[in-house]
Amino acid sequence: MSRPPTFVPPPCARARVLVTARGPFAVLDAAPPADRPPAGTALLLPGYTGSKEDFVALLEPLTAAGYRVVAVDGRGQYETSGPSVPEAYARVELARDVLAQAEAVGGDGPVHLLGHSLGGQIARAAVLTDPAPFRTLTLMSSGPAEVAPEQRQKIKLLSDALAVMDMEQVWQAMRALEPPEDAGDPRRGEREDLRRRWLLHNPAQLVATGGQLIAEPDRVAELAALEPPLPVHVLSGERDDTWPVPLLDAMAERLGAHRTRIAGAEHSPNTDRPAETAAAIAAFWDRY
Repeated sequence: MSRPPTFVPPPCARARVLVTARGPFAVLDAAPPADRPPAGTALLLPGYTGSKEDFVALLEPLTAAGYRVVAVDGRGQYETSGPSVPEAYARVELARDVLAQAEAVGGDGPVHLLGHSLGGQIARAAVLTDPAPFRTLTLMSSGPAEVAPEQRQKIKLLSDALAVMDMEQVWQAMRALEPPEDAGDPRRGEREDLRRRWLLHNPAQLVATGGQLIAEPDRVAELAALEPPLPVHVLSGERDDTWPVPLLDAMAERLGAHRTRIAGAEHSPNTDRPAETAAAIAAFWDRY
């Protein structure tokens, strides 16, 4: 779970509802300074159990670099409601949501698409469905196929718990399993905003997307075969227990992608090292 430094958006951003052909989505819409035209528009997709707030620390530096940035809660995530049936969260449905979001954000031409973890695999599915709306694709801490064995076990345990417990009960159980240093830190496990986010997630979304993380096929060859090719950026921390860094290195090589490792960061460079992560993202976008 990414732990953003705050759930309060910076002055450059406003919380609003993005109305699309696929329904409404809660977003943080951050604009560059009024005295300069946007260099481009970007759509940011959060990971499993995450939300648009996971990108809060990136918004000011990315808008300062000239980009309009729209971070989205997907269907069933946090402040975007969703159906309580798992089939509503099939990968093809989530991909179609992203295509609708890209159309609705507007902007001048195709958008830069970035997905963190699960969001990266959803972004990849959207691009493979229709690459035309996108200028680039950034896969942040998002691997080629299923997650590592330890993470598969954790996701299965969570899904089993959600079958017999409500969201508050699962939250309390997760808190009890946290390391003592996390459980006692009010900036982390005891923050009410993290609990509120968890409680607003739709459990059907968590079960369905968790199943996808466990069973995701390798679609790297499909992505590499796109014509015309789409510029891809594989970005991660220097350590990652969800997809090992050497696996991400190999994926980048298969894609002929730009590759960035953020020193001092792990699975969530967006919250671990936001300044360095934003600089790397903007530098990649600047090339296109």
